Amino acid sequence: MGNKQEELETCAHLQGYDLIGITETWWDGSYDWSVGMEGYRVFRKDRQGRRGGCVALYVNDQLECMELHLGMDEEPTETLWVRIKGSAGTGDIIVGVCYRPPDQGDRADEVLYRQIGVASHSQALVLMGDFNYPDICWKGNTAGHKQSRKFLECAEDNFLLQVTEEPTRRGAMPDLVLTNKEGLAGDVKLRGSLGCSDHEMVAFKILRAARRAHSKLTTLDFRRADFGLFRDLLGRVPWDKALEGRGAQDSWLIFKGHLLQAQERCIPTKR
Repeated sequence: MGNKQEELETCAHLQGYDLIGITETWWDGSYDWSVGMEGYRVFRKDRQGRRGGCVALYVNDQLECMELHLGMDEEPTETLWVRIKGSAGTGDIIVGVCYRPPDQGDRADEVLYRQIGVASHSQALVLMGDFNYPDICWKGNTAGHKQSRKFLECAEDNFLLQVTEEPTRRGAMPDLVLTNKEGLAGDVKLRGSLGCSDHEMVAFKILRAARRAHSKLTTLDFRRADFGLFRDLLGRVPWDKALEGRGAQDSWLIFKGHLLQAQERCIPTKR
């Protein structure tokens, strides 16, 4: 992601997306501090031992969700699976994000296909990502390469429908949206590229209601904060006199008291 993170946040809040799947984040532990996004919970799977790849899924923090582990770790795959709690009477939705490198071997492909098979047994599955099968013709269900034909067989064996229709990269369609239920995903549109990426962003709707979380916990609402007054209040404190002769613990308690008083005046809370 790198310098695309700020553009992603702007896009997310302008469009109001509930779910955002990302492939090739190139994240590792050094990005832990910068990948959070206000209003979203982030799930991620980083590539181990080498650079590149990786997948992530941002989920609106008002949705009830949990990560799933499908128990197939004999060969690492760059896939992520999250269960979204459905509203009363509709059932849950499994959302998957996948990045399949162009040079992925047969063994890793087989593990990926087994994961897809397990996930497809759910009542509702939406799988998105960059699968790097540019030679597949989805209208005719044909492919030129052996690996591509195996992926087509996997989709057919699990009764998956592919709903992306337009090329997403250089006249090809490596970026796919698959579902195991007709009518579950629709209104697919291309939204241009993020930053200097050569892939188009794919936007679509999941046509089923998800359960919204109702928490009684309150959090600080920084969007409505008055930071000018906050700085002014702390700037008025004569810190030299207030902390004169104090040890570290006493100084911290005095500072904390002034900070919390300013916070109470300047930063409202929300549920």
